[in-house]
Amino acid sequence: MHLQTLKCPNSSNIFIPKSNLSQPHRLKNGYFPPIHVKFGIISANCHQVLVSRNCSNSLSLSNDIVEEDGKATSRFIVKDADIATLGNLCVDVVLNVPSLPPNSFEDRRAYMDKLSASQPDKKYWEAGGNCNMVIAAARLGLSCLSLGHVGDEIYGHFLLDVLHDEGIGMVEMSEESDVVADTASYETLLCWVLVDPLHRHGFCSRADFSKYPAFNWMSKISGDVKSAIQRSKILFCNGYAYDELPPSLLVAALEYAIEVGTSIFFDPGPRGRTLKTGTPEQQRALDQYLTMSDVLLLTSDEAESLTGVSNPILAGQELLKKGKRTKWVIVKMGSKGSILITKSSVSCAPAFKVNVIDTVGCGDSYTAAIAYGFLHDMPTVNTLALANAVGAATAMGCGAGRNVATLRKVIEILKESNLNEDHFLNMFVDEKLNIPEVRLLTKKTTLGSNGHLKQVFLQKVVSELVSELEVVLEKRMVPS
Repeated sequence: MHLQTLKCPNSSNIFIPKSNLSQPHRLKNGYFPPIHVKFGIISANCHQVLVSRNCSNSLSLSNDIVEEDGKATSRFIVKDADIATLGNLCVDVVLNVPSLPPNSFEDRRAYMDKLSASQPDKKYWEAGGNCNMVIAAARLGLSCLSLGHVGDEIYGHFLLDVLHDEGIGMVEMSEESDVVADTASYETLLCWVLVDPLHRHGFCSRADFSKYPAFNWMSKISGDVKSAIQRSKILFCNGYAYDELPPSLLVAALEYAIEVGTSIFFDPGPRGRTLKTGTPEQQRALDQYLTMSDVLLLTSDEAESLTGVSNPILAGQELLKKGKRTKWVIVKMGSKGSILITKSSVSCAPAFKVNVIDTVGCGDSYTAAIAYGFLHDMPTVNTLALANAVGAATAMGCGAGRNVATLRKVIEILKESNLNEDHFLNMFVDEKLNIPEVRLLTKKTTLGSNGHLKQVFLQKVVSELVSELEVVLEKRMVPS
């Protein structure tokens, strides 16, 4: 399958004759981003593409040759959505508590039962889970869809309103044929985000106290979800999706994304460690996502837990070597910065120094910026610099959801260019490293001679990023 990207003027729109591939999406609140292109099948010998108005700036065509009535035809799948997130939709209830929940299973369960005995005040509610990533992506000007399940109650309605206000479409994963005996298992997931006086966080939800996923009653991906995956350029999944959805369903989504030419981003998160030693089905599903994703995102601790290798570059190279489709492995290193590993190079970008208030949602919003760079074919160092800035902007706020990075704050951090450059050079003295080229973001004019080290100067990167982001801001496509 071959992926083509079409750059269209703002006044144009590609139209492909309609076929039964196009189905109306069943939406929870009737909202969906504008669809400018229809799916269809056209003759392989037909070179005519009708052009009309109201096209997005960039569309992708996934081109596949198929047989129909004995004739070779070419199926063009137009990808007019940038990102679709898979599962992990929840409402965070953010509370200040004198102490974090106890460690024992039964005590934690009793603690959560006490918390959930009465409805929390709405002022403590926030969109959580994959909402963090998709809101940050929408604020960068990307067209976004959330694929998941929310219940028909106050929490579900709240979540849908937040997504709608941010310009994000939502596709319900369950089908009308799904029958749930226990109505509680159909309700929107709540995650209690507990903050102690030292600003440490604890998390708990009903998914923590069941050996089965919260929505284990889902058995297959619906036609609506398939259509949404088909029209998206990236499908993003993280390890928390395993708390909600059966591993077989997650694998089915992965396989379908590969079939229709959608790139896959996977962040195992803290769940990666437990999934690695989980049920055989969980282990197989984790392995498939680790080997079949186009982009892997992990913290240095998570990379070590999955590979047994402490050096983040070597751990990333190990994941890259095991991957069958992997193009990028990105290792997040908190206040130090982040690295991006490909088969031919390693790119490094130190973090920006900011006043950190709350780190919840930083990794999610960071991922949104990586997706932006991937889709816009940006240089890898530029992509890391943008992601570090977006993560830093989120850290300067309190909580995630609607409090993730705004575009104005990201631009402000880039312009200030307060780079934390004290950590990366020592990473490259390991004799075991085999790196043809290292690209390092720096403010310094000279770092000494090192054959494979290529300096990328911050001033140039910032100039390019700010210029591009200010265009997005001027279009007023997203909240600023």
